[in-house]
Amino acid sequence: MAIDRMMKILVVEDSKITRKMEIKILSQLGFTNILESDDGNDAIEKLLSEENISLVISDWNMPNKDGYELLLWVRSSEKHRQLPFIMVTAQSEKKQTAKAIHAGVSNFVSKPFSPDELSQVITDTFSPKTDDISEYTPRTAPSGKLLLRTAHIQITDHLTLGVLKNRIESEKVAAHHFELETRCMPGWNPVQKAIETGEVDVAFILAPIAMDSFSDNVPIKLILFAHKNGSISVKKASKSTDSNSSLKESFKEKTFYLPHILSIHHMLSSMFLKELGLTPGMTGNKDVDVFFEIVPPVKMPEFLANNPSAGGFTVAEPLGTKSIAGGSGELLFLSGEIWEYHPCCVVVVRQELINQYPDAIQEFTELLVDSGQFISMHPEKSAEIAIDFLDPDKKLGLNVAVLKNVLKEPQGIKTDDLFPSIEDLDRIQRYMSTEMGVGSLIDLNEFVDTRFAQKACAKFAHTRHQSIFHDISHTVKKILSRETHGDKTKVRLDREGKYLIFSLCGQTYGISIHSVVEIIHMVPFHPIPKSPPFVKGVINLRDQVIPVIDLRLRLNKEACEYNDRTCIIILEVVDKGQKIKTGIIVDTVSEVLSIMANDIEDLPSFGMDTDINYILGMAKVNNAINILINTDKLLKDEEPVTTHLLA
Repeated sequence: MAIDRMMKILVVEDSKITRKMEIKILSQLGFTNILESDDGNDAIEKLLSEENISLVISDWNMPNKDGYELLLWVRSSEKHRQLPFIMVTAQSEKKQTAKAIHAGVSNFVSKPFSPDELSQVITDTFSPKTDDISEYTPRTAPSGKLLLRTAHIQITDHLTLGVLKNRIESEKVAAHHFELETRCMPGWNPVQKAIETGEVDVAFILAPIAMDSFSDNVPIKLILFAHKNGSISVKKASKSTDSNSSLKESFKEKTFYLPHILSIHHMLSSMFLKELGLTPGMTGNKDVDVFFEIVPPVKMPEFLANNPSAGGFTVAEPLGTKSIAGGSGELLFLSGEIWEYHPCCVVVVRQELINQYPDAIQEFTELLVDSGQFISMHPEKSAEIAIDFLDPDKKLGLNVAVLKNVLKEPQGIKTDDLFPSIEDLDRIQRYMSTEMGVGSLIDLNEFVDTRFAQKACAKFAHTRHQSIFHDISHTVKKILSRETHGDKTKVRLDREGKYLIFSLCGQTYGISIHSVVEIIHMVPFHPIPKSPPFVKGVINLRDQVIPVIDLRLRLNKEACEYNDRTCIIILEVVDKGQKIKTGIIVDTVSEVLSIMANDIEDLPSFGMDTDINYILGMAKVNNAINILINTDKLLKDEEPVTTHLLA
């Protein structure tokens, strides 16, 4: 049915940054008549004072009056009893949703959610109810093989799947019983829904989420671990030299981001923060002084950098190392430092598929185990594969250096032992249920099917790792005793790579080769009236109109005559999803250099009284100093940028 895009929607959310994100998503969907409230009490005032509110979208965990209490009030109000009410919740475990259903909630959308997810939930909320449940049916490819539809998200935890896909496509290995179809999804909730509804046959998913689905009688079996270790905890980068004793205060009354309430990230973060003497929990819980917030993993670095109330996050790699390399975060701990060789993501398969196609599942398991061994033995090649698998649209800004560092980290992700440990899964479910009050206890012997792993892992028995749960008190003291400003091996990794080197006024500069489209000789310009002096005009390059700037003038240097060595570098950057090409005029181009993170130094801070954000740093290679340019900043800034360093 058609949805009224002009209807009045009340958004209730205590986190300002999350509320703005939700409103932005609603705007993208065409809804503009939106009211805001920051807790249940304020929402009730809006409902009493405003007419014609057609939909409430409310968070569950809030101070003063939470979303559940607001729902009870709405359903007890004669005027609002039939008002559609969507609960936005991090409390996405089955026992919590059952509680809200009993209270009369219209629908749910679980944090974190995408625009497509919210759009579908709103549509379903205003559509006639139906009891039709589609029956799960395995599919076969045109070849006659089983089509194995497999869901994952953009984290290194799922790289065994990416390596397998690459090896099949490059014909390094052959799958005789199945064809592989991978589906990259925006977050955990779509993955969970896809495996529960039968949209996919296999899911790479957080172990506690899978266990929660099993507790609700979803017919799935865990056949393999996706990896061991692999998560990282990051705190907000500080420009000051904080003492270790201030770490507790740096988190107090701050937001701490998690990818899901049912996760090892939640468990280890809670343990760590409690050991610091803090009381972490969801907003609205009594006496909480560190507020867990569920956000999309790919958004965590951005939220940490831009939200003053954010203290840190725990997430799967490579997002943490990317944040550290970019300067917005500092290393807090690696998950393996607390629990060495712990499980996190697992591989679950629909029970019907196991029953009907055991040979295909056996082959799939064996090829995944082989892919895990490949990652362990060839981290450099695996990092190259990871770029296209984890960031196909180049939205995360990953590079090989970041991925290689993650895969070679001694206490980082391990893929050479994927055999499922029931004892380790039991440790997770019992701690989360007993100490944290989340999740449900299940019979793991019914949930875990080790038949396929036993055969697949038999030849790699020598790589088997026994998990080690380190004393949390000793581990935290060890973490506190090291340097406070993060892991220096991770800093600047996002700047490592190949650079096109060019000259300007006798100084050499570098621009990432990934931004370079081509290099051309000087051609005539078509001037643009009233443009800044550094904008020379536009050129027509194979029917594309491209603006050209003189980099000398852009950097407030003196103009000079062009000669036969002067050239134009055509660059391409992505701005708001659009590819933008611009030409820059330079004196001469010399070579392409591979610049390592260790070659890069930050600019000296003394004597700098102007904006130098467009400079990535200085690289010392072959006794020469090359100034590395931030192409995005250079081309997106509307005003000329000056700096004494470049004068």
